[in-house]
Amino acid sequence: MKVNFAGNDFDLLGKELKVGDLVPNFTLVSNSLTPVSLKDTEGVRVFIAIPSLDTNICDLEVVTFNEKVSELPHITVYTVSMDLPFAQARWCANKGIKNVIALSDYKDRTFGQNFGVYIEEVGLLTRASFVVDSANIVTFVEYLPDVSLEPNYYDILEAAKAAK
Repeated sequence: MKVNFAGNDFDLLGKELKVGDLVPNFTLVSNSLTPVSLKDTEGVRVFIAIPSLDTNICDLEVVTFNEKVSELPHITVYTVSMDLPFAQARWCANKGIKNVIALSDYKDRTFGQNFGVYIEEVGLLTRASFVVDSANIVTFVEYLPDVSLEPNYYDILEAAKAAK
């Protein structure tokens, strides 16, 4: 699969996930530098892959999810980027993010490769969203063809509301 990043087309590494797939495992790093893997998450989850919190569209996306998910306590939203955990913690504190959990893939890149969102040439993740139900089945997938595009918030949240 290809994605446009800053006017250039790049191949994404890893397997493209599809609805009905079992969500692959990953090892991410929390803002407290502890490892987080699939087994550390539960219930209905939304994973949003983004290039960097310190960019306009990524900032808008995470702030929007933070606002919208506040009304949906049974859904956990994770934002995953290559940003260092220290930068993620600083950004979340500055923006008052309370309803989205920021995790970093900087160390092992297992999320990027296992979810098919890693752009090796620039060392960043593309913009994509995944809804996972409590049985670890992918119920919604959106890979955006250009990282400068915003996700379809409505469709993602409706899919999360419908997931069990």
